[in-house]
Amino acid sequence: MLRLLRKETAPDAGSSQLILTHAGESIVVALRRLPSARRFTLRVRFAARDAVLTMPRGASLREARIFAERHSAWIAGRLGRLPAVIPFEDGAVAPLRGVDHLLVHLPGARGVVWSAPLDQSGLDDGPAHALYVAGAAEHMQRRVCDFLKREARRDLEAAVASHMRLLGLPARGVGLRDPVSRWGSCSASGSLNFSWRLVMAPPFVLNYLAAHEVAHLVHLDHSPRFWALARKLCGDVDRAESWLTTQGSQLHKYGARP
Repeated sequence: MLRLLRKETAPDAGSSQLILTHAGESIVVALRRLPSARRFTLRVRFAARDAVLTMPRGASLREARIFAERHSAWIAGRLGRLPAVIPFEDGAVAPLRGVDHLLVHLPGARGVVWSAPLDQSGLDDGPAHALYVAGAAEHMQRRVCDFLKREARRDLEAAVASHMRLLGLPARGVGLRDPVSRWGSCSASGSLNFSWRLVMAPPFVLNYLAAHEVAHLVHLDHSPRFWALARKLCGDVDRAESWLTTQGSQLHKYGARP
């Protein structure tokens, strides 16, 4: 069974959703109309943990409903195989600059959040570093998020400044976001924004994204001239692109609540 969350009109891009019921479970299906689309396509989004149905310009809502229902088992199967989310709580493991850290709650300690080597006496494996979090347990999620955002801003500002100097461009600040589908952006006005989750990736990935967006300040496209400049700024373009393709989506599972 399928029902529309909003009024039954043909959706604008990203404006409507369907709820698909399969095996007693409700699944959110976002509708997206693209003028360039020639057929219906479905994809599952890791971060949003939903499905997106892309529709051709002339497709009707009824056709979208039928198509989504026909593929309900496929959607449910893909969603069911998504990795479990990992909240920032005591005993969880999350990466910082590509290195796994055990999250350790120290309710009686002074301070907020800090990184330090982990005492592994008697342990054969597991993380070698820890993020120690002081304060009440109910504040742990927020405190770890705030710490990672501060570290992300510091790393991104340094990387952007370095690339800007190489190009002889004036200093520019960065904005932090938590987007679902992109890691960085450069607006037509030159505003640079990045996902704070990049601080969990290896440093070469963050540095590449900084170079990528700084290169957009010169070429606001993905032309050969843009890629030549991006490669001039960063020698890890292919390596970083490969990492983001194969492992980037995993960063969205950290800090999310079940």
